[in-house]
Order: sequence, then structure tokens, then C-alpha cells
Amino acid sequence: MKVGIPKESHPGERRVAGTPDTVRKLIDFGFEVLVERGAGALANYPDPAYEEAGATLVDGADIWTAGDLILKVRAPKDLEIAAIREGAHLISFVQPAQNEELVRKLAAKKITLIAMDCVPRITRAQKMDALSSMANAAGYRAVIEAAQHYGSFFTGQITAAGRVPPTKVLVIGAGVAGLAAIGAARGLGAIVRAFDTREAVRDQVKSLGAEFLEIEIEEDGEGGGGYAKVMSPAYIEAEMEMFYEQAAEVDIVITTALIPGRKAPILWEKRAVERMKPGSVVVDLAAENGGNCELCAPGEITVHDGVTILGLTDLPSRMATVTSQLYGTNLTHLLDDMGRAEGYHIDLEDEVVRGAIVLHEGEKLWPPPKKEPPPEPEKKAEPEQAAAPTPPKVAEPTPPATPAKPMFGKGAFVGLALALVWLGLRFGYTGEMTPPMEFLQHLTVFVLACFVGWQVIWSVTAALHTPLMAVTNAISGIIIVGGLLQARGSWDTPSALLGGAAVLLATINIAGGFLVTQRMLKMFRK
Repeated sequence: MKVGIPKESHPGERRVAGTPDTVRKLIDFGFEVLVERGAGALANYPDPAYEEAGATLVDGADIWTAGDLILKVRAPKDLEIAAIREGAHLISFVQPAQNEELVRKLAAKKITLIAMDCVPRITRAQKMDALSSMANAAGYRAVIEAAQHYGSFFTGQITAAGRVPPTKVLVIGAGVAGLAAIGAARGLGAIVRAFDTREAVRDQVKSLGAEFLEIEIEEDGEGGGGYAKVMSPAYIEAEMEMFYEQAAEVDIVITTALIPGRKAPILWEKRAVERMKPGSVVVDLAAENGGNCELCAPGEITVHDGVTILGLTDLPSRMATVTSQLYGTNLTHLLDDMGRAEGYHIDLEDEVVRGAIVLHEGEKLWPPPKKEPPPEPEKKAEPEQAAAPTPPKVAEPTPPATPAKPMFGKGAFVGLALALVWLGLRFGYTGEMTPPMEFLQHLTVFVLACFVGWQVIWSVTAALHTPLMAVTNAISGIIIVGGLLQARGSWDTPSALLGGAAVLLATINIAGGFLVTQRMLKMFRK
């Protein structure tokens, strides 16, 4: 099966649907890859790199007639539709809701069309989610473009000439692009605020170090699939008032709000632009769908009352080297799931393929059918109460085996403690039954040591008991000092015998602890 990768014909488009790295993967999948000459030149992928990867370079229209499967970034133009072989397969960004005429023309040529912008946002499809890949780059690039047009530092500066306050950035919409913009602006040192109608993104915003703005109206904007839904008129009115208040404070505004299949909602009104300080910047990431800023001109940079409004629609293309690699990787993951070259097929039972397919051999299958929630289980009618029959006798289950008790239980521990107390009272320093002050001090330390040691060990997870004991055994050196003090004098006294035993056991403990520690350290050495 031949895969064709043509040069993008959209004005200003620098991306390409395959890089030498992804071409190499496609060849490993069993595909024969054809690349149009100069297809990757604007993305810094020269033709010799494709030849080295194993691709065949072809000229112009030959790519459309020779390829069984065409991989593109942008939707094809009329000349490309006329050149494509009838019955071929095409994978690209399509936006079928806004390009019905394009879909109709491709259907006339019996094309099988898969839209990368329609890949469902489910866990299994994350590796194929090209929209997220491009949105991530667009959010990052939006901050870079804003920094270019903004005439100050992002981070605060204290210089000999005076103090420069940090830039205040407002990000509207905390999806993939919005979160990328927040991370980039925070990385440059700006004070970042963010707003989103979805309550679920609050923690994500805060984790990036931004302030999450809220409206005092209980309404959740979660629309499913990672997108927002249309909010109530009261919520929108409160939202506009909050943005108007923020306009007087912030220096840079980045808007990212989109609703699938609809024109981008107006969120940054003309009055908000006019309230911003001269030199401020608005970057509208929704410009291609009309824009979130009321004064946005898609594809253009405009200035209104000293405020620069960036309506750029090619932000991912301005990072063509990395976005081409990301997009090409998304495509290889999709073709891998579709069976590679040997088993390539359109499986309409596959949730990812069914969600992304627009045409199948010219038949329109988009939009995909909505999944109906599973029916609730029927409740069985309760039978009328009747005389309960005598239940049959069932052998009693065998009780579970009682776990073995430890060799030394709590009773043995308490008995040992009482025995030590008796020894101290009976054979104290004075030899009398009256407990000496030294004994009371030692007993207090002993009891506290037992209690603290017990709590420390049992508060640590069992997996860490060995390294904990191995390292802390060095503390046993204190026991040796105490044992040596007690062992002085005649060996016929209990205190000397106990002191000698303490020295011996503590020495074994210390030596063993260091040996175990060394063995554990060797496990982590290559």
C-alpha cells in the first residue's frame, strides 16, 4: 500500500504530514511512502533526509495519482481534489461542519475521508489527538507572539534606573492551549490569571501557579469531550462584567474559547479593549473561527486605541519543525491501530475510527451516532408474601484458619518490662528496696525509648523497615557507651553482667546494620 505525503498548498502553511522520523516508522509498518519534492523544506526537513529514511521523492501531481492513502495537514484545495485518484483514502484536518462543500466534492470521487480534528477525546485516543498536539504548540506560541509585541519584561525587574513591575496575563479558557499558555507565561515570570467555565480545570490552573478567577453563579460549563458548553444569559452577563473589570489591570489577554461546530463566542468586547492600557496585547487563538475578541480580524494584526490585537491563524505553523513531528506521530499511531499496511482496514466498530470518519467510499457517515446510555436494569416485581418453606440444611462453612500468633506477644513484652523493673528495685545501686534516683532516671529513659521506637517503626510502611533499621542501627553506639559504664568494676554484680551483654549485642547490631546497608547500596549500582 502506497502512502503519499504532498506539499501543503495553503498560503503560509509550513507544516508537513510526515517527517523523516515518522516516514521511517511508516516503512517499518510495511507502507511504501511517497513524498512530494520540497514537502518538508519549510519545516526544516530537506529532501535528502526523506530519501535517507527510505521514502521515494515524486513530483507535483504524481503524488495524488500514485498514492492509495494521502496524508495531509490542511484540507485539500479544488486543484488537489481534481487530481486525487478516485477511491483513494485521505486523512487530514477537515472541519466537516464548516466545509460541507468540500465534503460533497470528495464524496463525488468515492473518497474515504478521515478527519483528524474529529478524533474523539477519549483516553484510548490520546496518542492520536492531533488537535491537542497543535493546541499545545499554539498556546506556547501565543505567549511568544505576545512577548514580541509587548514592550516590557514579563518578570519584575529592579534596576539602577528604577523598578519594573511584572506583567499581568489573563488566559481565557483553560483547555490544552490555555494551560500551555499559562505554563509559558509563568515560566517567563508573569503574574497569570485564568478563567474557565468548567469547574474541573480549577486544580490544573492552580497547579501551574496561576490564579483561578470565579463568578458567583453556580453553573458548570462542562460540555463533554473536553469542550465547554454555551452558558446561560445571566452567567454570560456576569462573565462580561468580570472581564471588563480585569481589562483595567491586565497587560496581556490570551483567549482560547471554542465550542465545537459553532462560531467562536465573543468574550472580550470592544469596551474591554478600550479600557486596557496603551501598549497592551490581545492574542486571539480562536481567530480562525471568528475570534473571541470583538475587534479581532482573522489572519491580521490590528491596533485599536493603542492595544495590539493578534488574529493570527497559523500559530502551530510558526513552530513547523516540532508540530510536523507531533502531527506525523499522531498519524502513525492512527495507522498502527488501523492494522498497519498488511491489515489496514476501516473498522466502523472501532470508536476512534467511527468518530473520525467523514466519508466511507463516498458515503457520508458524519456526524457519528450518539452513544445511548445503557438502559437501567428492570426491577423485578416482589412476589406476594407466602409461607416461607423450610430451608434445606446447609453444612456450616469451615471457619478460616486463625493466623499464627507471633512468638512474643503483648503479654510477654509486659512481663519482660515488669521483670526489668523488679531487677532494678532488687539490685539497685544501694542494694536496698528503696528505688534509687539513678534507677528511676534509667527506667524513665527506657520506657520512653520503647514507646518512641515502637511508634517510629510502626508509622513507617513495611517496605521501608529494612533500610530504616539498617541506617538507624548506628544509634546503638549510645548503648555501647552506656554498657561500658555499667560494666566497670567487679563482674559478679548483675549491673556489670547486663552491661557486658549490652555491649556485645549493640556491637553485633551496629556491624550487621552497616553490612545490610552496604548490600542494599550495591543493588542500586550498575
